[in-house]
Amino acid sequence: MKLGIYGGTFNPIHYGHLRTAEEIFEKLSLDRILFIPAGRTPFVKPDLIKAAHRYKMVKLAIAGNPRFDVSNIEAKSTVKSFTVDTISKLKLKHRNAELFFILGIDAFLDLPHWKQPGKLLDLTNMVVISRPSHAFAALSSSPYLKNVPMKILKELDNGTRNCFSFDISEKQKGSLCNVTGLDISASRVRNLVASGRNIKYLLPDSVENYIISHELYSKGGRPFAPAIWKRRFL
Repeated sequence: MKLGIYGGTFNPIHYGHLRTAEEIFEKLSLDRILFIPAGRTPFVKPDLIKAAHRYKMVKLAIAGNPRFDVSNIEAKSTVKSFTVDTISKLKLKHRNAELFFILGIDAFLDLPHWKQPGKLLDLTNMVVISRPSHAFAALSSSPYLKNVPMKILKELDNGTRNCFSFDISEKQKGSLCNVTGLDISASRVRNLVASGRNIKYLLPDSVENYIISHELYSKGGRPFAPAIWKRRFL
């Protein structure tokens, strides 16, 4: 079984996340993708809402897609979550699965500052995806891509190459993949809500309704709501 692992704060989950997961599922012929909303992160994120809310929003967003599943392995934890620890636990739980950890170019560049990056690279295949405003060429500075020619990185950037696979460690593979560049960010969604503006078509209706009904990201005020929701919650 080829299991994709898609971690993140998902604060909130939006169509950019969902489309990325769908494309990686197909490009790498995965059997399933497991979304893992972060619990207590090692980084200071003052606008990060409770993990329970983010877990429920992911669950709503992927409902009806048999390719996707969600885990609360981090959301339910009371201690800080580190990717290497989460992947280690998943390896024990899914002993017959080959894991593929999905992350963006920006996150991969920060990998040397993560907990035990070398161990992480031995535990899971790494799938590095394109991100708006980030170039694959920047990965030439990564100590983990020394064997990837700049020519390949430039081909990924200009769209003449879709994916490229290579040995990222003695035990695991790395894949560099272009995905549809939906320029949607969770921070943009949060800012729109905080200013009372519409977030429709940036994320699933079920997630929008959850945000409205629980008054998330509204900075103490009321989030934007269509007339039907205003009648119900205002």
